[in-house]
Amino acid sequence: MRLGKVIHGFVTGAVLSVGVFPGSALAQYGATDGEWSYYGGDAGSTKYAPLDQINGDNFNDLEVAWTWQTENFGPRPENYYRVTPIMVNGVLYATAGSRRAVVAIDPTTGETLWMYRYDDGRRGEAAPRLNSGRGVAYWEDPDNPADRRILLITPGYQLVALDADTGQPIPSFGANGWVDLKQGLDREVDPIDGAIGSSSPPIVSRGVIVVGAALIPGTAPESRDNVPGHIRGYDVRTGERKWIFHTIPHPGEFGNDTWEDGSWEYTGNAGVWPPFSVDHDLGYVYLPTELGTGDYYGGHRLGDNLFSNSLVCLDVETGERVWHFQMIHHGIWDWDNPAPPILLDVTVDGRPRKIVVQVTKQAWAYVFDRETGEPIWPIEERPVAQTDVPGERTSPTQPFPTKPLAYDLQGFTLDDLIDFTPELRQEAFEIVSQYRLGPIFTPPSLIDAEDGTKGTIQVPNQTGGTNWTGATVDPETGVLFVPSYTSPSLRALTNDPTVSDMDFIDAGRIRGPRGLPIVRPPWGRITAIDLNTGDHIWMVPNSDTPETYKNNPALRGLDIEPTGTPTWVGAITTKTLLIAGAGGGFRLDGEPVLRALDKTNGAVLGKVDLPGVTCGVPMTYMADDKQYVVTAVCSRQHPAQLVALTLP
Repeated sequence: MRLGKVIHGFVTGAVLSVGVFPGSALAQYGATDGEWSYYGGDAGSTKYAPLDQINGDNFNDLEVAWTWQTENFGPRPENYYRVTPIMVNGVLYATAGSRRAVVAIDPTTGETLWMYRYDDGRRGEAAPRLNSGRGVAYWEDPDNPADRRILLITPGYQLVALDADTGQPIPSFGANGWVDLKQGLDREVDPIDGAIGSSSPPIVSRGVIVVGAALIPGTAPESRDNVPGHIRGYDVRTGERKWIFHTIPHPGEFGNDTWEDGSWEYTGNAGVWPPFSVDHDLGYVYLPTELGTGDYYGGHRLGDNLFSNSLVCLDVETGERVWHFQMIHHGIWDWDNPAPPILLDVTVDGRPRKIVVQVTKQAWAYVFDRETGEPIWPIEERPVAQTDVPGERTSPTQPFPTKPLAYDLQGFTLDDLIDFTPELRQEAFEIVSQYRLGPIFTPPSLIDAEDGTKGTIQVPNQTGGTNWTGATVDPETGVLFVPSYTSPSLRALTNDPTVSDMDFIDAGRIRGPRGLPIVRPPWGRITAIDLNTGDHIWMVPNSDTPETYKNNPALRGLDIEPTGTPTWVGAITTKTLLIAGAGGGFRLDGEPVLRALDKTNGAVLGKVDLPGVTCGVPMTYMADDKQYVVTAVCSRQHPAQLVALTLP
């Protein structure tokens, strides 16, 4: 089944000035009432708060109001802490530690108000995502405001409903407060060793909790047989499963024929590991899905593989598919949709449009009408390079957005090599000369290919482009701010029966010359895109040049412009500022600072020192008439912590 051959949206004619709907239309977007009640600020994941007490004139005056330490939340200290707290009814809620304890924190002092910890035991130890997670969800009964719940997914994949005031499980929810998410997947899963979990919070709309799934990373999976990442909806009051959406369709369901030779029966993954977004008014939930097992070889799952690598819109009350768009047919690059979609209203060619924006690892922002799924600007199916890996069959075409243009490097050529000096460029040339280069969607190749090459250089790499920190938007102007980074990877496939029963797994590794990146800068950037026109406005590096590169002997004596850091950063917008970290990611690279940028041009307006790099997405709120900015910070030298900043 070929879906979405050439899809034409609405081609804009004249370039419009930045504009939005007047009046009350804006009120539904962004965090409200000085709170931050969702992981992304609001249900549409804008990461926007209309606060302006902290602004460009006083950002440098920010001081640490309090810190909250994670080191006592075991069993092991955590250095990479990706949580974004929520703030509701004057209380912060977050997760911490490898057992994913839930904590309630006073937003003005950092005092711990209560803590809940569930020990998953052996089940938790086998979790594919054994970490503190990205946070929790909140729900309040509209008919009984005293019934306020915090919703947690444990590392062992159990859904827990807690009383928001006390931290105690809700007895009437599931089995005394818990729902076993390894049950009800419509495929048998080992209750202890079944490798499925989730690091992201669920989301609640119209009384339904929507739950995602994360599986074992697919670089070198032990088997083609894996757990499917189907999406489910549960009654928020009782914990009863209301519906399931098969991201790998069963026989008789739309898309099943895109999994050839019965591969739907054993293939896993195709889950949603980032947070969701919902439109409460429409009653729609938006699913950014990943690819199926495994990441770089699809010979065991021939076909387009719906609904992997897709944006899927479901009716939140029934789980029925409303529309979908597949960004990648038969994915073999590990370009999962990594971040929650963003919902907002803009004006395109004089016409008001309700849109959903999906930023991606491949460095495109895909923009759709969120009611119909129609692309706002044309997305064209274009021919792409084909594989020569035995048993593999790539799609002859892939979707290419015509607007907005890519916001980071796509594909790799000799012109992209590092070139600070002729010597560095020559060393980089000698490194890449043994590999295949090509445009985006150039497929992985064998480590010992017949043409003598030893793999394919992939750009963006498997972590982006953009990763889970996603993007932020200003709903008052319709401008999207997208952090991304540039770091090539090597895709070199090999057969190794001692590791996996798959025909091929990835074994590629590549290093640049003299400890430097192999690609020319910028290595990390933030791009502003006007979603009313689809045009780029500005691009700036996401930080100064990292000290590890600035002090490299190969660059001694050179005057180097800021290069940015090759990692992803978290960012939010306020009434007057774009607030962003300057480092993070798995390697904890970058500057240990929080920066304020001018939204109109990307100029740095202020910078505040932190006790580590920002490794989560920041958030902001008002408490006792003061605005606070809170972010998770990480360091190789000490366990992670939350840091709250405010004005003196």
